[in-house]
Amino acid sequence: MSDKIGLFTGSFDPLTNGHLDLIQRASQLFDVLYVGIFVNPHKQGLFASEERKRLIEEAVAELPRVKVLLAQDELVVDVARKIGATYLVRGLRNGIDLEYEASFDFYNRELAPDIETIYLLAKPEYKFVSSGQVRELLHFRQDVSPYVPENISKELMKNEEK
Repeated sequence: MSDKIGLFTGSFDPLTNGHLDLIQRASQLFDVLYVGIFVNPHKQGLFASEERKRLIEEAVAELPRVKVLLAQDELVVDVARKIGATYLVRGLRNGIDLEYEASFDFYNRELAPDIETIYLLAKPEYKFVSSGQVRELLHFRQDVSPYVPENISKELMKNEEK
């Protein structure tokens, strides 16, 4: 019997505690869960892609079933096929997320009907936590430590000191 492999994708810029919670929960559903960092080369992020990968690997180090990969200029379904994933994992905080994800699901099903998407609901304490909001708080020099893993908070504070 082959391994059950999942792929959880995002830009994770930065990884939030909500993302980490979903990764922890999803990792219990699969033999291997890949966290796929999808990089948009036209956007300037908080962290360079390799740095983001390193930070996420640190944050998930205690999760033996989780592996982190970088993807650029590739469709999610193509990456999933390359790594043997038959499930895509997505998180939902609210109805807006559901509507947004449904549009991707439509095309993913057209392109790869053999790959199923599963949705995990955000826990109530993470319902309003997003990378975008964290970036906005950082812009106004606010403490984001309640919203991101400790290693990322420390890295952000180091960057702020520069």
